[in-house]
Amino acid sequence: MSDPIPAGRRLRDALMVERPLQMVGTINAFCAMLAEQAGFRAIYLSGAGVANASYGLPDLGLTTLDNIIEDVQRITGATDLPLLVDVDTGFDDIIETVERLIAAGAAGLHIEDQVNNKRCGHRPNKQLVSTGVMMSRIDEAVAARDHCESSFIIMARCDAFATEGEAATLQRMQHYIDAGAEMLFPEALTELAQYQQITAAINVPLLANITEFGKTPLFDIEALQSVGVAIALYPLSAFRLMSAAAWEGYNAIRANGSQAAVVDRMQSREELYQHLDYYRFETALDRDADQNDGLNDPE
Repeated sequence: MSDPIPAGRRLRDALMVERPLQMVGTINAFCAMLAEQAGFRAIYLSGAGVANASYGLPDLGLTTLDNIIEDVQRITGATDLPLLVDVDTGFDDIIETVERLIAAGAAGLHIEDQVNNKRCGHRPNKQLVSTGVMMSRIDEAVAARDHCESSFIIMARCDAFATEGEAATLQRMQHYIDAGAEMLFPEALTELAQYQQITAAINVPLLANITEFGKTPLFDIEALQSVGVAIALYPLSAFRLMSAAAWEGYNAIRANGSQAAVVDRMQSREELYQHLDYYRFETALDRDADQNDGLNDPE
C-alpha cells in the first residue's frame, strides 16, 4: 500500500484513539483486508499463525525469519493497517530481524524471553533465558530500530508468570523497560487483578493476549479497560473459525458426494468480489484489452 506515514507511527496513533486497541490476527493478505473492512485499526501476525497456516507446523520455533518476512510482505502489501509481528525469540540475528521487518512495512515486533527452542505461551514446560539475556535481545532490537526507523515499536513478551510467579514477572518486566522495551506483553495471565497490578507498577502500554483455549479467560473490552490494558489481542480467532469451517466443509463433501449441504454457510462469489474490489480490476483489464485491440486494428 502507499500510506506515507511510517507504520510504527500509525500504530502509535491508533493507540491514541482506541483504548484498549482491539488487534486481530490476520494469517494472510485477504484476512488483513477483511479486518480493515470490519473497522479494526491494527492487525497482528502470529508466529503460530505462520507455522500452522503457512507451513503446517506446530508452534515450536520451527519456522525461520524468511518464513515470517514472506507473510509480512503479503499482508503489508494488501492493507495500510499497522502490523505488529511475533518474532518468537528474535531468530539468529536480532538486528537483521528488525531491519528486515522495517523494510517489509511492519509497525513493530514483540520478542520473548523463552529459550530458542520455544513453546506456545499457554503450554507447560516453558524455559526462560536469564533477565540479562533478554535485556540484550531488547537492546539489540532497539539499536537496530534507532538506526532504521525511530517509530518502529519494540515490545517485550514475558513468559515468566507461569514458571516464576507474579513478583518475578514484575521484576523482569521493569528490567525490560530499562533495556528499551516500549510496550509489554505478559503471557498467560489468569486474573484481571494480575493485569491491574502490572499496569499500576509500570508506565508503558500493556498488551493482553485474549487467545482462545488458553490460560487467560476471554475478558471483554470493558473489563480490560477497567484495569488499564492498552491492547487487546485476538491472535488466532479468525484462523480457528476458518479452520473449523474448512474441516466441516471437507467432511460434508466427502460424506455426501456434494457441497450442497454447506453452500449456505459459504462466502458467496459476489461477497468475495466486493471484498476484493474485483470489478474495478476487471474494468481496468477490459479497458486495456480494448486499447490493445485498437492498436492492432488494420488501417
